[in-house]
Amino acid sequence: MDMLWSGWGDPAKAAPLPEKVVGLLRDLLGVRTTDTPPATLSAVKPQPSRLAEQVRAALAEVVGEAHIHDDDESRIRHTRGKSTPDLLRIRAGAVSDAPDAVVLPADHDEVLAVLRACARHRVAVVPFGGGTCVVGGLSPRAHDGFVALDLRRMNQLLSLDEVSRTATLQPGLRGPRVEALLAERGYTLGHFPQSFEWATIGGFAAARSSGQASAGYGRFDDMVMKLQVATPQGTLELGQAPRSAAGPDLRQLVLGCEGAFGVITAVTVRVRPKPETKVYEGWRFASFAAGQAALRTLAQDGPLPTVLRLSDEAETLIGLADPGAIGAGLDSAAGCLAVAGYEGTPAETAARRKRAHAVLRDAGGEFLGEEPGDKWAHGRFSAPYLRDALLDAGAFAETLETAAFWSDVPALYEAVRDALTQTLTGAGTPPLVMCHVSHVYPAGASLYFTVVSAQGEDPVAHWAPAKQAANDAILAAGGTISHHHGVGTDHRDWYAQEIGPLGVAVLHAVKNELDPVGILNPGVLLPPPPSA
Repeated sequence: MDMLWSGWGDPAKAAPLPEKVVGLLRDLLGVRTTDTPPATLSAVKPQPSRLAEQVRAALAEVVGEAHIHDDDESRIRHTRGKSTPDLLRIRAGAVSDAPDAVVLPADHDEVLAVLRACARHRVAVVPFGGGTCVVGGLSPRAHDGFVALDLRRMNQLLSLDEVSRTATLQPGLRGPRVEALLAERGYTLGHFPQSFEWATIGGFAAARSSGQASAGYGRFDDMVMKLQVATPQGTLELGQAPRSAAGPDLRQLVLGCEGAFGVITAVTVRVRPKPETKVYEGWRFASFAAGQAALRTLAQDGPLPTVLRLSDEAETLIGLADPGAIGAGLDSAAGCLAVAGYEGTPAETAARRKRAHAVLRDAGGEFLGEEPGDKWAHGRFSAPYLRDALLDAGAFAETLETAAFWSDVPALYEAVRDALTQTLTGAGTPPLVMCHVSHVYPAGASLYFTVVSAQGEDPVAHWAPAKQAANDAILAAGGTISHHHGVGTDHRDWYAQEIGPLGVAVLHAVKNELDPVGILNPGVLLPPPPSA
């Protein structure tokens, strides 16, 4: 099943906002429903494909005529990703940057042959997995057109090594299918980002994804043992052992490269036995600072739950941790909601939970029982549908995230919140800015912000200064420009600032070696070289 072309996920799961919430948006934020309905799929017309017939013929020779799609609907469904600006543009019928064709290879050799053909004809290639990118990673700088390389046919569990507890997966597998295949043998990957239902294994690796159970299972890049990568110059086989001292780890060049260095065609990952027990619970803290201190204690001294997250006062008040209950309302003394989850055998889960309870109580936490945790778990993949409903109601809703060392987190939180509030208020659309700690480490944590405001006359242009101000604030306050959304084009210039000119030059050298013609996702991740 394909994702909704102009929104998130399964259209059957979409639901309008309750009238109470619509009234709240109108009264507090000045949101007004637009009189212009979104475009329909049949009414949207991309420009004619620019793919030369000789190029099409060369690609058809590799993958077969049936696996090259250049009809309007296929091209529209592969246009951009799922950020709010992406959705606003496509809902307005703007698809000038649609791919010129969609190519569906069946295996590594076909990917390799497609890349060589495109390099020969100087046609850009954008790897396409689930299409869930929210940072402009599917919008290349391709003046002469490009093809979307859809990897959905590469959707097999290639092997399961139960001695080493590793599984080799093809890149087109979506999250639920991976879990189903592993569960048949009693295992789990344990990677559950908010995009889980639609994103793919290849995308998880290419964007350095981080799942909601990262406290227990680690980030996706922690799970990766081996990578097979196709480039215009040939094949990379990376990962001779779980860890190695044989020079720099080249797996790290591919993880997070967003298709700019190559196309991931197989990933070997660590797997774990499927947990016998899962328990989620809620805790209340008097303030965001108090909750952060409690999370830091667990992250540094243990015991670490499998899931650990904390909403600030605004997010707790609105009820964003339970999208199904938005607008239900909590009193102003609600404080900050923390969600903790424990997975494993019944005995180890109970023991770890008991020890964590003592730490959380000593830190000032109030136990709320399992209901808040169960509500979060039930609705944890629903927030993107809420974003669509907010857009339908005339509101602007977007997310951004960062991470920093614990000592920098408080100032980073204030800086980003102030930048968003001041910029949007100054533009006449005062926002509601919410935040939660979504991932924790011994040395630091990530912050995930949600912004809701009126749209303004031109919503995309209206948002741009606020996004720029937030990005500037992140770097100035010591944060990284992205913890798990990636770089794409939206964060590219700030990423260049973060790593510095020499770092950029190093990555351009890698790019030139693996992709000398520059066909792989041009303009994504890296700024153009000085000579471009």
